[in-house]
Order: sequence, then C-alpha cells, then structure tokens
Amino acid sequence: MPASLASTSLKIAVALVLLGIAAVFSVTIGTRSVPWTEIRTALGGQTETIGSAAVAVRLPRTALAPLAGGALGVAGDVMQGINRNPLADPWILGINRGAALFVVTGIAFFDLSGPAAYLWVGVAGAGAAAIFVYTIGALGRDGPTPLKLTLAGTATSITASSSLIAVVLPRNDIAGNV
Repeated sequence: MPASLASTSLKIAVALVLLGIAAVFSVTIGTRSVPWTEIRTALGGQTETIGSAAVAVRLPRTALAPLAGGALGVAGDVMQGINRNPLADPWILGINRGAALFVVTGIAFFDLSGPAAYLWVGVAGAGAAAIFVYTIGALGRDGPTPLKLTLAGTATSITASSSLIAVVLPRNDIAGNV
C-alpha cells in the first residue's frame, strides 16, 4: 500500500472514530444526562422514562448532523470552485446578507412569520444576492474573475447590511425578532 494511501486511510479512520465519539456525546450529554440503561431502552423503541424520551429526540438530530455538515462542506467547495477562489464563502460573496435582508424586509413590510416562510424568503434572498453578485462581477472585460466576484460580493454584503439596519432601526417592534 503506498504511503499516501495509508496516510489517507488513517485520517479517515481517525475522523470516523471522532465522529462516533461525538455521536455518543450528542446522545448522552445535554440538559439532562442520560445513563446507558436508558439509551438501550430508547434504542429498543421504548420511551417511558424521561431519559429514554430525551434519547429518542436526540437520535434524529445526531443522525442528521453529519449529513448537514457534509452538505455544507460540498456547498462550500462548489462555491469556491465556481468562483475559482479559495476564500469564497457566503459572507464574502454577500449571500448571507442578501438572505437576511429579504427576511427582515418580509417581516417589516409584509408581516412575514413562521420558520417555513423565513426559510423560503431567505432562500430567495440568497439566490437574488448570488445572481446580483455574479451579474456585477461579470461586467467588463474578462468576464467574472475571482477578484471581481469577491469585490462585487463584498460591496453587496456591505450594502445589504446597511439596508438591513435601515429597515430595522425605525421598527422597534421587529428589532427583537431579528
């Protein structure tokens, strides 16, 4: 076995062991610590005790956490690959602020409420910000270069932040919800 393959295999094995340890901590430690006996009963499908019920609630969260983390990692790699910039991320490219601006504007002016509405309006805002940044970054010679995309994203992020503050400041009723 080549040295690089052995090194990679060792790193994967260590990562999987650490993931397993984190999963055990995620299930056992929380507002209420749960002993192993209650974990076994919860894994058997029984939720008569408070500890077993806590484990039953924690198990889906623990199972979905690596999937969500992996999806975020892939999304980051795709963003960096498309922009050809290892520093590209949603903050630098203005995507997070675009999403926040759409949600806050929806709350302030369209009486938006509820997690599902926030989610979909935030996704629309992120998409609109990404399209805007790419359009601005593609203007001029040479098309969308990493530098132009980064500068357009930073300017968009700053503008969206300022706009967000301008929406929230006069509205004390929504300042606590944001």
